[in-house]
Amino acid sequence: MRRKVGVPDGFSDWQQDDLLSPDLSREVQGANDNRPLTRQMENLFKAAIEIEHEAAKEAGALGFMARALVQATMPHKAIASNEFERTNGTFTMTMVAPSKIGLPYGSIPRLLIGFMTTEAVRTKERQIVLGTSLSRFMTDIGLAPTGGRWGSIPRLKDQMTRLVSSSISCSYTSGGGIGVRNVIIAEEANLWWEPRRPDQDTLWESTIMLSDRFFKEITENPVPIDLRALTALKRSPLALDIYLWLTYRMSYVKTRTAIPWGALQLQFGSDYPTTAQGRRNFKKAFLHALAKVRLVYPALRLDDNADVLILFPSASHVQRHYIP
Repeated sequence: MRRKVGVPDGFSDWQQDDLLSPDLSREVQGANDNRPLTRQMENLFKAAIEIEHEAAKEAGALGFMARALVQATMPHKAIASNEFERTNGTFTMTMVAPSKIGLPYGSIPRLLIGFMTTEAVRTKERQIVLGTSLSRFMTDIGLAPTGGRWGSIPRLKDQMTRLVSSSISCSYTSGGGIGVRNVIIAEEANLWWEPRRPDQDTLWESTIMLSDRFFKEITENPVPIDLRALTALKRSPLALDIYLWLTYRMSYVKTRTAIPWGALQLQFGSDYPTTAQGRRNFKKAFLHALAKVRLVYPALRLDDNADVLILFPSASHVQRHYIP
């Protein structure tokens, strides 16, 4: 039997079993006995209410994401190798970075790709202007500037360097044939910010010059997204990936579609071993992240069992007719 949980105004008609994993359900249930919600949950609920009340375009939160990086994603955490591969059906993406720099990983590269794609679609220019203020740029991508060894400023600098130094190889197989496209992300990056004085404007604007191939890749058929959802989900790279994938996938799901957990693990969970226990651990992590996504994307119609995740036709989170 379903039961309602104590959540902020605007959510009283939502059902716990429809939205929350057991872990998240216990966290939300704390609101019923005056225990405070965590900041992450507060941000998720706030974003969900804002999204419910005003569409992305009207709220000035319409963004775009590169389709290739929605179909197959970047690492969730640091890996020792400078080469990383993800597979989604007949599509395989391989990302390579210089060994002394390393591959991008975590939430920050995803926020950066979202920013660069959105700006490229908006301006129709390969040069992405990041501005003269580090603080303002970080605010634009949903990060609070903090210093110190583990602060957001050094992490942004590190991840941005990794991202613009990387190249991507995309391959498609069909029968006995194969198609390959090799892309470098950036031809040039000029980052003039002074990390020790993030609020201070620099003499020159920081910029990234996208490669012509990457620019065409991200602007010819981008995936429309709600930037408020990205900000709300930024603490979980897996939740970001699931949100982006489902926003794209639901734009063309026309009938009940079952996706094996093994295929989803190849696409999202290469950090998990391909054993029975590894598969169970991946499924648990996926469903926990999915519960967060469903808070900001309640129109999702999904089910799951031991073998598959089941997608039912649902409204895309942002309609594709918004693409310029």
